[in-house]
Amino acid sequence: MATLEDPIEIGGMTVPNRLYRAPLLECAGNGPDAVEALIDDLEPAAESGVGLICQGATIVRGEGGCAAPGMTRVHDPDFVARLSRLTDRIHDHGSRIFIQLEHGGLRSMETWHAEYRTEHPDLEQLAVSEPPWQLRLLDRIGFLEYDPYVLSTAEVYDLAADFGRAAARAVDAGYDGIHLAGANMGIVQQFLSPFYNRRDDEFGGSPEARLAFLAIVHDEIRERAGDVPLVTKVPAETPAPPAPIVQRKLSLADGIEIARRLERIGYDAVVPVQTSVTWDMSIVRGAYPERAWDNEALREAYDAAFGGATRRRLVALANRVQSLQYDFESAWNEDFCRQVRDQVSIPVLAEGGIRERAEMDRLLGSNGDEPPACDMVGMARPFYAEPRLGARLLEAKLDGDEPRVVCESCNNCTVPQVTGAPGICRTPGVLRKRGELERAGAYERSDR
Repeated sequence: MATLEDPIEIGGMTVPNRLYRAPLLECAGNGPDAVEALIDDLEPAAESGVGLICQGATIVRGEGGCAAPGMTRVHDPDFVARLSRLTDRIHDHGSRIFIQLEHGGLRSMETWHAEYRTEHPDLEQLAVSEPPWQLRLLDRIGFLEYDPYVLSTAEVYDLAADFGRAAARAVDAGYDGIHLAGANMGIVQQFLSPFYNRRDDEFGGSPEARLAFLAIVHDEIRERAGDVPLVTKVPAETPAPPAPIVQRKLSLADGIEIARRLERIGYDAVVPVQTSVTWDMSIVRGAYPERAWDNEALREAYDAAFGGATRRRLVALANRVQSLQYDFESAWNEDFCRQVRDQVSIPVLAEGGIRERAEMDRLLGSNGDEPPACDMVGMARPFYAEPRLGARLLEAKLDGDEPRVVCESCNNCTVPQVTGAPGICRTPGVLRKRGELERAGAYERSDR
């Protein structure tokens, strides 16, 4: 049975331990300071001993496809080559770094960000099929704005090739592996989901055909980037609204079968996550971020994003309602991960609501009480609160501690990102706790 400190192999590459920083929005963009911003954001986790750093979703094309402001694009070879400064810094600390490749499709800013739509009137959303009626209804009432461009069969192959080209550029820049954004309503999930995918060509019509996009992305990456470790999120749309509102969606059994087939295709690891068919709080469960919504300094930027004060208030109200529906649940993907792990022989990575060292030990099976649910454990928002969290978790067993992260899952870090604000902790009580731990030397990495 593995411990958090044990190394693990993913696709023939050794990761020094089983703790990873899950993908987050870095909001670094592509400007002259982008590489330095990424170093500032990601290097502290490597300094603290985290085995694997997953850079957040990066867009494989030069226009459109960003789900939030400030997402980095990796279509430009010259820019990606400069990212070797980042990968070198991560490797200096003995850690590995994967890059997450993404395209937002119908979730892109050209759908929901009012100011961005005004500034880019000619942008269309790439679509797997015509949007489902639920999203068209939101378009009619003016809450979203769809101008979808449904990909032809040839254009699906072109998009897969862009994933392959981006992967090759990343590997040349020193990235150790590729992580596909296979959930959270990005275009990969849109191909997989019967809610979105109603194609009648080789990429739709059956579960096998809906998986074909991930198969050709795999082939493109293998052809262009070689045998680099290849990981993807695997969605189950269990938190989606019930019938009759949503009748076609991915069940837990569907997600398990997708993971089994991905192993046969040649993927090296999977990250099972339960997510909705729409962008909602099912992926960031926790408290209503009242402090973030009440921040007067961000109000003008919120209004620009949502199209005015009235829409901003409506979005905030929906956020409050969803915070009650998706209350924080410890390790909420555990059951999905456990069932997938029973069916595959490749590593299963778990994330979502993992907050304690004792919980990590239990999920890895290292406490001996139950079989393991996963092979690696990851966290996202807690690294906003504690950039050097790894040292505190990895030193714990040596000192006989069972630490818990200081993150309160309040989501005050996430809502401001719709304005392009950086991903940082904004909750005073959490920051005070971090300061106390810093003064006590909790984030210092020892040689033990």
